[in-house]
Amino acid sequence: MYVYMLRLSQKASQSLKKNMNRSNVHLLDLPDEILLIILNKLNNIDVLYSLLDINNGRLSVLAQENTFTNILKFVSIDDTSLIDRFCIDILPRIHRKVKCFIFDPIFMERILLVIDYPNLTELEIHHFHEEIALNYFTNKSSLRSIFQEQITNLILINNDECAMTCSSNYTAEIYAHILTFFKNLKILRIIEPSVVSYPPLSLCYLPSTTFSSQILTHLYINVETFDDCLCLLDGRLKQLTTLIASLLRRMSNLEKLTLNFSIKDRNSVIDGTYVQHDIFDCMPQLYSFTFYICTYVETVDLSYKLSSEDIQQTLTNIGLQDVTSIVNYVCDSRAACSIFSLPFQFDYLKDLGNKFPNIVFNYVTYLHVKDNDPFRHEFFVRIVRSFPLLKYLRIYNVRSSLPVDLMTFSSDNCQLYSTIEYLHLTILDLSCAHREYVEQFLNETKTYMPCLTELIVMKLASEARNIEHS
Repeated sequence: MYVYMLRLSQKASQSLKKNMNRSNVHLLDLPDEILLIILNKLNNIDVLYSLLDINNGRLSVLAQENTFTNILKFVSIDDTSLIDRFCIDILPRIHRKVKCFIFDPIFMERILLVIDYPNLTELEIHHFHEEIALNYFTNKSSLRSIFQEQITNLILINNDECAMTCSSNYTAEIYAHILTFFKNLKILRIIEPSVVSYPPLSLCYLPSTTFSSQILTHLYINVETFDDCLCLLDGRLKQLTTLIASLLRRMSNLEKLTLNFSIKDRNSVIDGTYVQHDIFDCMPQLYSFTFYICTYVETVDLSYKLSSEDIQQTLTNIGLQDVTSIVNYVCDSRAACSIFSLPFQFDYLKDLGNKFPNIVFNYVTYLHVKDNDPFRHEFFVRIVRSFPLLKYLRIYNVRSSLPVDLMTFSSDNCQLYSTIEYLHLTILDLSCAHREYVEQFLNETKTYMPCLTELIVMKLASEARNIEHS
């Protein structure tokens, strides 16, 4: 269970307390900050449709906040009078604030042509199909200038079915044409509406100039084969920095799967819900799943506290028993959230922190430890017990552990501590570690490393300060 936190300014808190002492509190008695929190729970379309022109200037102003006007979603709307009112009255009033439209194709032309949207850069089109591209993504289209000059981020919920078309033809006629037609496109996402697969990208038997771009930076798409994935990396996408190419949805008959990957800069964790929807639902024949997945989550804007117990529960909820999860705050603003099957089958484990389960990693030979808090002597005792075959150890921790631990471990009181033995360790990387860790590992009364052949340390103390500052 995630615990959501409500943060109020001092002024809003005082106003709320004052009104709570009254017996006849009305909605409009609440401060703007509280009203915005309440309105944020509603659909933006409902907020604008309900609060504009109700003879209340305060609510009208709140409804036109960026929160409610930047992104507008017109999907699954049966009431044409709602569309009429938006096109006649509401959109002309907020058109300069609109940055993203999410809509069904049936409303696309009317909404986009009712007025100019100078800050519009993103479109998400639901129920997309081939005819939409053939009718609207052309030089004769009334929407040509918007598509070609303004749109940098395009998301298509593709309803075309894979079984109904040739992937190579679809790639040449639809996907490649989109990159050519949208001249400023930097982000392209093709998404499935359900478990029914859309035609995947198929490049192997097409010219190397097919599906090329000088400016595309992010691509999310299903590919037909791994070779097609390699084609995307052959240089045809000059500025590509992020590629998410899904193969799993093409593997409905897969029975065994081993996954090992990490994802950075997400605002949500890959947990049991993700595994169920993006893996299990796509592979009904799967009976063996071995995995190690690490998500790096930016925690600054999170409204809940990350918990290994909560993540573990989502895995249990989908029937996974021999699994575990670890949440490690590697710095003040980032957490490494790992989930993996047991026993751990991989030889590499990264960004392990002070808190990890009491299990033995029999296959791990390469370990990277990192934490926002200093490592104590007991931590390294646990490392030796849990990683018996460790050959490469990298320590990233510039925090001093004085006065509690390492430096108090002198020759006079070393009997208080047992000597830690790394019997297979050959490489020790302390280039990003505080000098105290160097002293511990080089003191034979503290640490014994009979097979060590390479030691990497930082040359200057000033470098440690630079790392800690960054």
